Amino acid sequence: MTNIWTNWRSISRWKYLLAIVVLFLAGAGRANAQTWNLVPSQSDEFNGVANSPIDTTKWSFDHGNLNVNNELEWYCGPVGDAQNATPCNPANPNVFIDGNGHLAFQAFRINNTLVNGSWTSSRMNTNGTMTFQYGRLEARMSLPVGPGLWPAFWALGSNFATVAWPGCGEMDFMENVPASGGLGPTKIRSTIHGPGYSGANGLGQDFSFTVGDVTGFHIYGAIWSPNMVQFYVDSPSNVFFIRTANDVPGGSGQWVFNHPFINLTNLAVGGNFPGNPDSTTPSPATMLVDYIHYYQAAAVTKPTLMNPPSITVKAGATSGNTSIFTPGLTSGTGFVYLSCSTNAPKASCSVATNDPLNTNVVNSSPAGAAETATVTITTTANSLVPPFLFDPQRLFRLPVVIIAAVLLFAVAALALRRRVWSPAYAAAVVLILVGMTIAGCGGGGSTMTPPPTNNGTPPGSYSVTVYAFTESNVSDGTNANADANVSIPVTVN
Repeated sequence: MTNIWTNWRSISRWKYLLAIVVLFLAGAGRANAQTWNLVPSQSDEFNGVANSPIDTTKWSFDHGNLNVNNELEWYCGPVGDAQNATPCNPANPNVFIDGNGHLAFQAFRINNTLVNGSWTSSRMNTNGTMTFQYGRLEARMSLPVGPGLWPAFWALGSNFATVAWPGCGEMDFMENVPASGGLGPTKIRSTIHGPGYSGANGLGQDFSFTVGDVTGFHIYGAIWSPNMVQFYVDSPSNVFFIRTANDVPGGSGQWVFNHPFINLTNLAVGGNFPGNPDSTTPSPATMLVDYIHYYQAAAVTKPTLMNPPSITVKAGATSGNTSIFTPGLTSGTGFVYLSCSTNAPKASCSVATNDPLNTNVVNSSPAGAAETATVTITTTANSLVPPFLFDPQRLFRLPVVIIAAVLLFAVAALALRRRVWSPAYAAAVVLILVGMTIAGCGGGGSTMTPPPTNNGTPPGSYSVTVYAFTESNVSDGTNANADANVSIPVTVN
């Protein structure tokens, strides 16, 4: 969310300079001075004359009712789009260049029913024209408000045709719905959706405007890098929400954001999230897009992970199993995502920071003191039960031995009761004793040679490795492609 100059055409230069100063001072506490390179071929200012053609080398349009979320709109492309069909009406264009530096989206009521196609609107995307992977994507927009209106600026995994949603991943930079849907004119919501955290369970957060509302022009965007997405409003220094690969829920949760995405901008009507429109919903409802910009990050100075203290711990201990250090970050290089791995058997590790937005990241320009990282290794205690009891073969045979002992006791008791020791009783006793011997001895020996000596993390020397990913990293997000790493010695007693 930068380049605020783009369409403040009605503001004098002095007012513009004053606004820049105010924004700079407001964001100084968590300044992100990272350098970003605008990609003109993947950005658009929408500065053409009124009704001039929309650049089809950059943008495509959806058509018809997409039958999603119980929405009511029928999507139409620009006037003259060969795929437009009834009820698209050239006299009421749903998307066009307005001649004032904006791309206008309009939603029209066709009739007063609440059925698919009772409204027309437009949805623009880059499917088939451009894909994006990492960097900064933002739009400066003015949104309509009213019952049932659902404007959005978002991104979808470009593999959506072969990997069904939510497996393809979705990043919602901005969504707005009426207060009945939980937002209203003074709030927007940013969310990520993936396997295990989609729909109403998406990982999202609201942003509230303290001055003005969504009808005024605001910038909505995200800084996207391997294993991390940062959402901001009005300036990239105003990050209000961060999600990382460590934030997805366990079990079915998967991080699905380290691959290309497409960008979408649309004005939906009705559906599960906003509810339905009513007689007070404006028609046309107009959303204006001043610009859409895509930036690529310039290379930044890689972090220095210093020399964290070593860890010496007894297997299973929950204290004394941490190493605390302060990563060395160059101011103005943005946020850095941290992860870890360990080679200790039956052990795991985690990294937690004191960053107020997300405990999986550190900020290169924090408001206060430099942020710290706490590395924790969790080991497994060794049991006090003799090791032979953990031989799976012996555990399997133990019930057999117990049953045989019970049968032996029963036969002996029956023989004593009858005061007769017949050959049949003797044979039964011999067979039971032989069975117990075979079961107890393992029928010729255990296959576990030698038998296990413990069932927890063995004593020894190991390590925990911490990995750091900067905003300019463009890898697949695996630890092997981190910008920096450091090994912390671990001794398990």
